[in-house]
Amino acid sequence: MSEADAQVLRALQAALAAEHAAVYGYGVVGGRIGRARQVEARTGYDAHRARRDALAREVRDLGGEPVAAAAGYALPFPVADSGAAVRLAAELEERVAGVYSDLVRAAEGGRRRTAAQALREAAVRAVRWRGGSVAFPGLAERAGAASASAPPKG
Repeated sequence: MSEADAQVLRALQAALAAEHAAVYGYGVVGGRIGRARQVEARTGYDAHRARRDALAREVRDLGGEPVAAAAGYALPFPVADSGAAVRLAAELEERVAGVYSDLVRAAEGGRRRTAAQALREAAVRAVRWRGGSVAFPGLAERAGAASASAPPKG
């Protein structure tokens, strides 16, 4: 495997790990979110499950063994009510966007387009949850946090 392929495989695995964490996190969001935003939470959950499954296939296509989901993930803060669930959803999307920005840098062609689309979708969901945006989703917020693209530790 070439170094470029190995770099893409590492970025795919990181994106897959982030999607595992997002699926888990959306399970928490769905359990705490208010009735008015339940459809939005379900839509996010379904989107991350679909991305997770697609990434696992891509990893296999490159000859890798897809990284497994952890049994559980530490949440960045307690999620006791609907307001905290909304903040968690925004945080999940920001983390996923950061990981996809790494995949955009590593990939080429169709894989890069797909990663850019995933980054854009995560950024749009983050804006909806947060109620505001940042200039460069997946990049600007990473400047001060080296672990922004890492999934929560389990």
